[in-house]
Amino acid sequence: MVPLRHFLFFDSDCPFCQLQINLLVKLDWLNKVEFVPLQDFKKTATGVNIDENALNQAIHCITPQKKIFVGAKAIRFIGMRMPLLFPLSILLWVPGMMFIAEKIYQYISTNRYFLSRFIGCKEVCSVNASNNKNSDV
Repeated sequence: MVPLRHFLFFDSDCPFCQLQINLLVKLDWLNKVEFVPLQDFKKTATGVNIDENALNQAIHCITPQKKIFVGAKAIRFIGMRMPLLFPLSILLWVPGMMFIAEKIYQYISTNRYFLSRFIGCKEVCSVNASNNKNSDV
């Protein structure tokens, strides 16, 4: 039996987003997350309905129990399932930290295409399908 994984929807048209997902793919040692471009949301049988505009504004994580985490809360949720990100995720439980993390996430999300150009992220930032171990399942 294949264990149920969490779906993480991201903007695959954004080179900066792809860079971050590429890193998360490498950190997902326990294979807990299925990384899915938001453009494929309708093709993915998640059993939940999310507004397309909301999907474009922030990453969304959907658990096998259909619980939805958005933005910084999705990062904290996913980080709790990745050994190297666990310490950072614990910090996000400190009172007040999620408020700060949400503000930082919102700024980055709003400016993600500018950040892509600023750091020179083009094809080199794209998610390599062969690196996505979830495609083998």
